Amino acid sequence: MQDANANDVAVLGAGAVGCYFGGMLARAGVPVTLVGRATHVEAIRRNGLVVEWADRRETIPARASTDVAAARDARVVLVCVKSPDTDEAARSLRPHLRADAVVVSLQNGVDNAARLRAALEQPVFAAVVYVGAYVSGPGAVRHTGRGDLVLGASRADASRPEIASRLDAVAAMFERAGVACPCSADIDAALWTKLVINCAFNAVSALGRSRYGRMARDPRIRALMEATVRESVAVARREEVALDEAELLAAVWGVADALAQQYSSTAQDILRGKPTEIDALNGFVAQRAAAHGIDVPVNRTLHALVKLREAGDDLV
Repeated sequence: MQDANANDVAVLGAGAVGCYFGGMLARAGVPVTLVGRATHVEAIRRNGLVVEWADRRETIPARASTDVAAARDARVVLVCVKSPDTDEAARSLRPHLRADAVVVSLQNGVDNAARLRAALEQPVFAAVVYVGAYVSGPGAVRHTGRGDLVLGASRADASRPEIASRLDAVAAMFERAGVACPCSADIDAALWTKLVINCAFNAVSALGRSRYGRMARDPRIRALMEATVRESVAVARREEVALDEAELLAAVWGVADALAQQYSSTAQDILRGKPTEIDALNGFVAQRAAAHGIDVPVNRTLHALVKLREAGDDLV
């Protein structure tokens, strides 16, 4: 692979995560095309991509399109669609991908890279995303905390020739853009770590309409989140992914401190009347637990309540 910084990047699913990381790359001089919804795309074409930090606001020139065919020249494609849309994204992307492209999943959940790889011939990398961000308006994204990645190759691609050098090139591209992006030899453990953290925060933030900091300060909610972590770690271990429960609990409270003002993506989706990814979070843990004969009552309950809330309100 040539120097990744000299090659086009396409972002499929240019929402908060896609626009933040695509914006960081574009800000560093990487040619970026954002593929997203019409209202968002029109604003970016007209005014550029606006990224808002706590202390500043920048307008970043970037190409934008509503058509997935705009990814045809990209050597790196960042897939940032919601987990339920992964299979359709792979099908729509397949006829437009360069033979020498690499695909990077920047999505919640643990199986999106494998699902993309099942439909694509190109290598697929998985990125574990740690960022607080939300779409603050058409063509604008607000950053609320962190902004780093952990990158690794999917199991199906780990033994492919030159995969390590291609992985390093993508990581280096992000690093040059100011995005910390270490590579992991055990991306499954990294993905499960993020899944467990999401299971602790996302549903509770949505149901309680609460930011992370307030959740962590409430002893009753802390106990609930700890139970979610313990259940999820038990399932991960049955999936042959070794996680340390104490380290995960420490990581959860570290996220609460670092992203104290953040609402979960699940909360944001419900507030906007959009489908959530809860099936790929607490729902996924409950599904895998059932397959292993493990009872996970907290994850099952959180999943069921979010699905009920997602279906709408009876009080109007």
